[in-house]
Amino acid sequence: MALLRSVMTLELYELEGCPYCAKVIKKLDELDLEYESHMVPRSHGDRTEVEEVSGQTGVPVLVDPEHGVEGMSESDDIVAYLEETYGAGA
Repeated sequence: MALLRSVMTLELYELEGCPYCAKVIKKLDELDLEYESHMVPRSHGDRTEVEEVSGQTGVPVLVDPEHGVEGMSESDDIVAYLEETYGAGA
């Protein structure tokens, strides 16, 4: 009997129209990765959910429970991480 491996989903905290978020989404799509999107409010003061995850209110923020990533920010860092972890070099 085969054991099924549970796949933990990537999560992305994003804001509609955010160019930094779009950069991360483009990389997720290029790598054909599934992810759960969490849209954050425009007002930084209302972004309690992303602040709880990452300690700050800026977006994008990536959570990758399978690899212990709990609140990575900065789009360039996220793109590099995705490429390194899930891209051709993985």
